Amino acid sequence: MTDPVYSIRNLSVEYGTRDGRVVAVDDVSLDIRKREILGLVGESGCGKTTLGKAMLRMIQTPGRITGGELWFGGRDLMTLPAKEMQRLRGRHLSMVFQDPMTSLNPLEKIIDHIVETVRTHDPGASEAAARARARELATRLGILETRIEDYPHQFSGGMRQRIMIALALALNADVVVADEPTTALDVIVEAQFLDLLRELRDEFDLTIVIITHNIGVIAEVADRVAVMYAGRMTEVGAVNEFFGDTRHPYSQGLLQSVPNIDMKEPTLHTMQGSPPSLLYPPPGCRFHPRCPHAMEVCSVTNPTFAEVGSDHTAACWLYQDHADKQPLVRIRG
Repeated sequence: MTDPVYSIRNLSVEYGTRDGRVVAVDDVSLDIRKREILGLVGESGCGKTTLGKAMLRMIQTPGRITGGELWFGGRDLMTLPAKEMQRLRGRHLSMVFQDPMTSLNPLEKIIDHIVETVRTHDPGASEAAARARARELATRLGILETRIEDYPHQFSGGMRQRIMIALALALNADVVVADEPTTALDVIVEAQFLDLLRELRDEFDLTIVIITHNIGVIAEVADRVAVMYAGRMTEVGAVNEFFGDTRHPYSQGLLQSVPNIDMKEPTLHTMQGSPPSLLYPPPGCRFHPRCPHAMEVCSVTNPTFAEVGSDHTAACWLYQDHADKQPLVRIRG
């Protein structure tokens, strides 16, 4: 194990809505290690993207960070003035968004995007130096130098994702958060993109957080896995331990729901129920209404993390001592 390059401590993020307060990230703590690829996984609406944006303090109204600490470079980012935080973005922390076409200006050439990024975060960089950096990155990411003068709509989805990576690396960022970067890609381009991420991690000493709902992507590219459910972290572990000995019932359900060409039974497993509304989350462990192993204590108190392996923790009462572990009596309507 190595010391964390980025640490999240007791982070909470909420959104104000007409119906009430939605706590999208609820008291989450997580360490991210240098030069690792961390896979952040969970169902849609569990808080993954909100957590990724919060890491860069990019939560916008009506959202707000209501508590917690974000440690990077020996400083709590929550204490930094807005201008200083802006300087850190791009230079040290970058984000690759899910849909490149919503992040790229259709009226600007690709080279202009990169030049603008470089000169915004490094005012001392000359136009010539910024253009040289743009051409260098484009070549490294497999974009022909002649194409760098083209516009975003002239590229395929996979190439647009490479452009987004170029923008993230324009100033040699230390930590890159990639939000669902493979969602719109076919399986062949997806595999090429994941190979590229590994290469860039090794070449640029990057730390990458990849946000996805695709368990297959996690298995292919990540070093560690962090599972979120209903705004809370439920299981964190090294990839081999996670897939070899999955512990949290929610994680087990996610894995069993993935189609497997080797499966002997034709029926696809599905988890009963659906994620709770974050307007009115259930007390205790938020997964207990759907959990086949739920106990009375699960409906009352949220469990803390317990060590279940050498590099593997799970927030579940199954792995903790408690005086009363009676099965939960469910009332069926």
